[in-house]
Amino acid sequence: MKKAVLVLFALFIGLNLFGQRRGRNTNNIPQTNREPSEQQIAKQKRQVEERKQAFVANFLTTLEADDFQKEIIKQTIITYYDAKIAILKTRYERQFDLEKDIKGLDDMHFKDLEELISESDMAKIKEMIKGNFDEKEIVKEKRKKKKKKRRKKD
Repeated sequence: MKKAVLVLFALFIGLNLFGQRRGRNTNNIPQTNREPSEQQIAKQKRQVEERKQAFVANFLTTLEADDFQKEIIKQTIITYYDAKIAILKTRYERQFDLEKDIKGLDDMHFKDLEELISESDMAKIKEMIKGNFDEKEIVKEKRKKKKKKRRKKD
């Protein structure tokens, strides 16, 4: 009798847990009922612009160019990213057309810089375009330099 009650109890608990787990949708994406306000859109755009400026500034610290060249490179990189965003926002019928336009932008946008800067800097820019620039290492190096300066002051 005790065994039957225990088996019945375990069966009841097991079916209850199975029913709860089965009814739960793990891929549930929360649905928003409202559109973002103009303030939220402006805040998002401002944050994206600040992040872009910080990324470009961190990248420029890795280059060996002088200040004038760095300013030209900065402006060119910013216009590159703006053009790439414009391409990505455009609706294409085929993925091939999108990839072709992005490849054309990658190939042609930095042609005039090749004459101004060194080959090593141009190679770094090409790597950054491909997405191989690790910004975290640069930030870590900056922190280390700040700590060294603090230690020297004390």
